Amino acid sequence: MTRYLFLIKFILFTALLATGQTAFSAVKEIIPNIEALWQEYDRKDAEILPVINYPYGHCFRLAARNNDIPLSLLLAVARGESNFNPRARSNRNCHGIMQIQWPGTAKHLGINRLNALYEPCTNIRAGARYLRELLDRYQGNLHLTLAAYNYGPSRIKKGADASRIPHGAKWYSGYIYHHLKTIMRGTSSSKIKVSKVSLAFEPKKRLALITFTHPVHARGYYQHLQKKAPSLELDWYRIGMGRFQVVMLYGNQQSLENGKKTLRKLGVRAMTR
Repeated sequence: MTRYLFLIKFILFTALLATGQTAFSAVKEIIPNIEALWQEYDRKDAEILPVINYPYGHCFRLAARNNDIPLSLLLAVARGESNFNPRARSNRNCHGIMQIQWPGTAKHLGINRLNALYEPCTNIRAGARYLRELLDRYQGNLHLTLAAYNYGPSRIKKGADASRIPHGAKWYSGYIYHHLKTIMRGTSSSKIKVSKVSLAFEPKKRLALITFTHPVHARGYYQHLQKKAPSLELDWYRIGMGRFQVVMLYGNQQSLENGKKTLRKLGVRAMTR
């Protein structure tokens, strides 16, 4: 019975949080003023460069430079969309690292072969070009740019009131900001435009803990568990339409076993397949 106590407490917590409002409207409670957070990033941190050499780093650096967009932003979108997986495909017919929609967005960006979206540098260039178009459309507003990257520019009007855009677009902006914070953990200390990348990217495996149907619940559970077990490396991802998964990251068998031991003490068990 104790193994379910942690989850039961969290469910009660989110039920109280959502009282009198929808799950999506609770986003503003968990990510307060996401537009202001993006403005602060743009003003203070956009030129800070990651010191970790992420997969296909030369493609990301060239695409960011050619399209005049922050490298950390481009990496954050890639991490949130596919976790740098060039073979990623969604149930909405989006493909590759930057999850470019086929055929509409791809052909708009000059890509006429579906297989080309699985070429990492081609996909990254397309994603960077699309972000540049959206930044120009929304006059540099990162929050609206990301909302449109997810929802489509036809659904996010120019000059839109950021407080009135669809809730799904709001959560996506916050979701990418979550991944941005991970990217920014490994950054150079000085705001320079040229930096020598020195640290190798260490891919981590994922142990699925629980899947939710609302992003606000996944993020809330992630934060709650993170406070209870700060020694664990945790994250949460969108894994499909209406599915959001909280995971434990690990690099080797020993870290996996240590993580499982910590989770058992909290009454948390990994998902079984």
